[in-house]
Amino acid sequence: MLHTLILIAKLIRESALFALTSIVANKLRTVLTLLGITIGIFAIISVFSVVDSLERQIRESISALGDNVVYIKKWPWTFDTDLQWWQYANRPSPRLRELEEVQRRTGSVEAAAFLASTRRRVEYLTTSVESVSIAGVSADYDQVRNFSLHSGRYFSQTESSAGRNAIILGYDLAENLFPNTDPIGRSVKLFGHNMTVIGVFEKEGLGGFGDTHDDSAVIPIQTLAQFINVDQDRYGPFIMAKPHPGITNAELIDDLTGVMRSIRRLPPVAENNFSLNETSLLTEGFDELFAIITLAGWIIGGFSILVGGFGIANIMFVSVRERTSIIGIQKALGAKNYFILWQFLFEAVLLSLIGGIVGLLLVFGGTAIVVSVFEIDFLLSASNILLGVNVSIVIGLVAGFLPSWSASRMDPVVAIRSTA
Repeated sequence: MLHTLILIAKLIRESALFALTSIVANKLRTVLTLLGITIGIFAIISVFSVVDSLERQIRESISALGDNVVYIKKWPWTFDTDLQWWQYANRPSPRLRELEEVQRRTGSVEAAAFLASTRRRVEYLTTSVESVSIAGVSADYDQVRNFSLHSGRYFSQTESSAGRNAIILGYDLAENLFPNTDPIGRSVKLFGHNMTVIGVFEKEGLGGFGDTHDDSAVIPIQTLAQFINVDQDRYGPFIMAKPHPGITNAELIDDLTGVMRSIRRLPPVAENNFSLNETSLLTEGFDELFAIITLAGWIIGGFSILVGGFGIANIMFVSVRERTSIIGIQKALGAKNYFILWQFLFEAVLLSLIGGIVGLLLVFGGTAIVVSVFEIDFLLSASNILLGVNVSIVIGLVAGFLPSWSASRMDPVVAIRSTA
């Protein structure tokens, strides 16, 4: 056992020395050979890193929407090919009064909330922020939408039903309006009226659907209804419904379908004039999209890796030819065929691994630049690093096998006489 370990250590040491000597002696040839592997690994891992980052952000956004929440909207998240766009456009938007009917008639709904939004300027003293997204929400919004408060509290039932002038600011909006001041209890001006700040949302970061609270503000829907018609299409009204524990989304959708058809007095043969959306529709769609992007990454990087693999095979054939006499001497001294085979195979793997590591370093440097310049959550994960290393090793094994096999099968007498 000890003899085998010593032999393996000797094999690794000698192969590494031969590989490094070859690299130093033939710098340009080596660089050009490994360039294909470097570009290929860079392309593949870059695409995978982008996909992973986007997928993580989108799944976090979908999670915030709630995996057990059904959204009653005018427009579907995925379109039925049997309907034309104008059939969707002619649908009525959900209305605030329909929320009350949904809450009253459904037995499966634990909580339901109405939301409509617009954009307005928000002011505090001499500071103002233009085009802030202002969402009006009903009382149960905190039960159907996942969020946390950095400070303060959510609206009370009285504030929601009475339409009090209370407001919850997004984290970034609060920072802009109150850079060095606690905003809780202070008043901002919205729609020309004073609104008391009762809370600040926890910072959420960039949402995959632009649904982050960071740059927005939330007020009671009854308050917003004093200034705009919240039932109009232009304000994007919709209803969110969350089921009781133990009730599936399918059961909730069946219940909501019957109730909404009843509320809108649709005859049995009429198509639904509303859409019931759930996050699983988004997840399925994005899974297909990411699968296509991943395949594209393999194709793009695969061509470069293929070229790099041929380059490594070529440099190994050259290396075998240059060291033919050395192979003969090693065999004459008792070196087995497998020793010669693994010696050259390890050298090929080492060359490929060097190219892969350079590619990974380029990806790492690129991610650091993107994060620092654009402040995007972009990460080179450990799984992608391991993938890059494994792909490099596999390419080295495949590209180096034939040259290594030819070296191991050489006749020692013929090899010693060679003057390569």
